[in-house]
Amino acid sequence: MNKSGLIVAIAPLVFAITACGGGSGQTSNTASTPGSNPVVPANQNRWDSIKSRGQVICGVSGEVPGFSFVGPDGKYSGIDVDICRAIASALFDNPDAVEFRNLNTKERFTALQTGEVDILSRNTTWTLSRDTSVGLEFAPVVFYDGQGIMVRKTSGIKSLADLKGKAICVQTGTTTEQNLADQMRKRSITYKPVVFEDVNVTFATYAEGRCDGITADRSALVSRGSLLPKPEDNVILEEVISSEPLAPAVAKGDTRLGDAVKWVVYSLIKAEELGINSQNLGQFATSNDPDIKRFLGTEGNLGEGLGLTKDFAARVVKHVGNYGEIYDRNLGPKTKLNLARGKNQLWNKNGLLYSPPFR
Repeated sequence: MNKSGLIVAIAPLVFAITACGGGSGQTSNTASTPGSNPVVPANQNRWDSIKSRGQVICGVSGEVPGFSFVGPDGKYSGIDVDICRAIASALFDNPDAVEFRNLNTKERFTALQTGEVDILSRNTTWTLSRDTSVGLEFAPVVFYDGQGIMVRKTSGIKSLADLKGKAICVQTGTTTEQNLADQMRKRSITYKPVVFEDVNVTFATYAEGRCDGITADRSALVSRGSLLPKPEDNVILEEVISSEPLAPAVAKGDTRLGDAVKWVVYSLIKAEELGINSQNLGQFATSNDPDIKRFLGTEGNLGEGLGLTKDFAARVVKHVGNYGEIYDRNLGPKTKLNLARGKNQLWNKNGLLYSPPFR
């Protein structure tokens, strides 16, 4: 999905990214203090709690530009952030009715299971074990990714085979560690894993030259590389060693919330397919197309079956746009990341994004 040969830096790595504790939680763009809202155990009146609270508590990373990132002003941005804003728009007609909580890879699932957060929107890979033993209920995929390896441009490393006997920095507690082990074992390539829990430490160790390569989702390699001063010093190998479908999730058993999140994501995709965006939404208000009328809620009552309003999809598009707008705003050609959409195009443009019918 990333442009082959994409260059990223190896200059000293300093991540000045911190969660802004003490935020009020009243806006979708600022961080908040964990515990500022009462915790409701997962599956126990979750929907009613959200509705009475008047906002959604969304677990994010806060450290991945383009996905969820806290800027110097404390404002949040990214695809994962906009998914949360879309959900708030559908529920409350207000994209700012979100409280964000930064979660690391170790605590993200526990936070969802215990009810500290309502929704996990944190560049998380949908896997069988997470769908079962971990107890997550995934919404549709919002970004199709794949794992890659980044090396120094001057290293002479061109393929996985060239990493034989080399040290590779990898973060534990993710699918990344196992994917690397599986692929190297399959190829009978011995290597030295240098493992850390904290992603910042992982990248900092690589930048210090203590690893010959570093592995992560290719989007993460591009994203974190964008923070470095000399992007021409590193390169991402062309080989993609895994498939990583990234999707938001709720706790297993939260069926009502899960259905709402699912169809909010589908509404982003369907809007782009129908050619409806935040700028031209008003032009479709008098459309005679039955598909558009049902989608916008001017005919029928599909949204009410989800516990939402008939016009929930129109609310989403009005406040955050369609999927294409979200992608372009956070990852597109006018951003520093400039990631080609690749598999994240609509199905009718040779991509993998597809929405079931709104009927």
